[in-house]
Amino acid sequence: MAASQRVLFVDPATGFYRMRRFEVGAYFGPVDLGIHLADRWRSLNIGTGLFAGSILPGSNRLFVTGFSPAWRGFYVSSLGGAGLVFDNLGINMVSLVGRAPTPSVLYLNRTHGEEIEVEVHPVDLRQAFSRGRGGVYGLLEEVLSRFGSRYETDPRVLAVGPASESTDFGAIGSAPVSGGRLTYVDTWAGRGGMGSKMLQDHGIAAVIYGGTFVDDDFRDRKVADSWFEARYKQRLATKDFEATTKYRFDPKFETGGTFGVNYATVGAKLMAFNYGTLASTEAERRELYERLIVPHYLAQFNEETIRTKQQTNCGEPCAAVCKKLRGEFKKDFEPYQTMGPLCGIFDQRAAELLNGKADASGFDAISVGGVLAWLMECLLAGELTPEELGVSRLPRWDVAGFDVVADSMHNAELGVELLDSILSRRGILDLSEGVRKFGRRVCREKGTKVLDRLVYVASGRRGWMVPNQYWTPGVLAPMAMMGKYYMYYGPEFFPPRVLGRMCASRMMAELVIDDMGICRFHRGWAEEMLPEIVGAVHGLKDQYMKAIAATASRINSRNASVFWESERDLEFVASFLKRRRDVEGDTDPELARWVLAFEKDRRAAGLDWWYEMRKGIDESLSDFL
Repeated sequence: MAASQRVLFVDPATGFYRMRRFEVGAYFGPVDLGIHLADRWRSLNIGTGLFAGSILPGSNRLFVTGFSPAWRGFYVSSLGGAGLVFDNLGINMVSLVGRAPTPSVLYLNRTHGEEIEVEVHPVDLRQAFSRGRGGVYGLLEEVLSRFGSRYETDPRVLAVGPASESTDFGAIGSAPVSGGRLTYVDTWAGRGGMGSKMLQDHGIAAVIYGGTFVDDDFRDRKVADSWFEARYKQRLATKDFEATTKYRFDPKFETGGTFGVNYATVGAKLMAFNYGTLASTEAERRELYERLIVPHYLAQFNEETIRTKQQTNCGEPCAAVCKKLRGEFKKDFEPYQTMGPLCGIFDQRAAELLNGKADASGFDAISVGGVLAWLMECLLAGELTPEELGVSRLPRWDVAGFDVVADSMHNAELGVELLDSILSRRGILDLSEGVRKFGRRVCREKGTKVLDRLVYVASGRRGWMVPNQYWTPGVLAPMAMMGKYYMYYGPEFFPPRVLGRMCASRMMAELVIDDMGICRFHRGWAEEMLPEIVGAVHGLKDQYMKAIAATASRINSRNASVFWESERDLEFVASFLKRRRDVEGDTDPELARWVLAFEKDRRAAGLDWWYEMRKGIDESLSDFL
């Protein structure tokens, strides 16, 4: 009998549910099946890959797919470890079709071989959000306390926060449960605002799931070792340990995790004060890095987290132990960059305050950090007033006299005020339909083009995304799905058309991982080996790669990317190119030509660059329609 993916369709309005099987070969995983379901029913789909529960490390990531309220297109978001407990339901995916009339909890439980229990229960969000640590954490605790005792083994809970009520970029948060209690190792499906979609479009504020169903997962370590020895001359565990060095501990830098390694290596490419450092000299950025990052922000992290070995995994056994902690605070690079140096914060206590508030509120951390930095600069420039944003202070961004502790805390407290304003829609600050609509309204009413100070990627009329935190043109590429790593983000210069092709290639490689439900931290072997493993287990290697190409093309066919609307976007690309020539010493004549073009007419050169990238993308992803 052919293998199949089992999808549980649930209508939150009625509690009605049904099971449907999709043959493996027609669809392979949460992405290609997810876009099919979302396209047909506008559903929100939550599921795992074919190897969830297997011995393959990183195979228990939980994927959320659907049409993003923030990006305004099909989107893939995911969170670590949550697929391990989901696999105990004996299904591959839950698809929400319909909307509960009041905020509700979806309860899923399966005991041994019995039918899945499906229930929809109303929840008082105001009460839940005020519990314990508040927000997302309060709702997680509320749901666990109400339903946790009904499970034979520890369940897992997904929950949204207040941001999913008031904005289009609310996240879905979760944390492993141990001994009936939530741990501090929160994981997030943040990008794309899928928490806003789950609550606003489907009325579901939380999902609790678990069970004791034992599936026929791949667990033959000897066979897996033979595959890896044939390619790498290493066993699976050895290769995976090597591939995840950065996320555990890299002896070359005496630190580990995305925060540690990225800040140990970023140097004068540091982006701070809402990307204001793009216009600084190399010496100025280097001085800032060596004064505020190395001896303080990074040193605190190394002393408090790395040396004390406060690290763990996301809920599945994994050698990467990528979750770096200090007590209840989990330290990842991009949130602690956007709500760190980008907001004028270079102290761990201040960054913890702001990141903790944003997480409890349930925001996409990267996007909200970019928005906060933008609003802070608008305040400093006088384009928006404290009264209009419902805050009591201006940011302290005096680089020369910056007090690393006091000024960082001042800026963090301002960030907290801004978060409260966003949630409460104080003053004129209404982001319920996204930052672009808010920015256009400010422009009409005040004659101030505030969006010129925001670094973002645009899609369609309203779609937006704060990019990943790397100073390279690929993060602003006109790809059909941005904010993830479906693009090339390396530091090298490539002509824009070539860069477009490389972004398309990177998207294909990421889809290979995502559609099998594997964490990208294991990409050092997963990109190469997963097609081979699909071939060995299911006999469908060629079909899988064709399905990946077709999925990439299908996603790209909806590409509604918009040319850069912000002057800061143009500055982002122009400054990268100039630095690549003048500092990195790249003598490529094509680079020199583009630098001169941007110096002569930045907007015209940007338009040419953008369209050349788009050509490279489309010519790479249009052959499989």
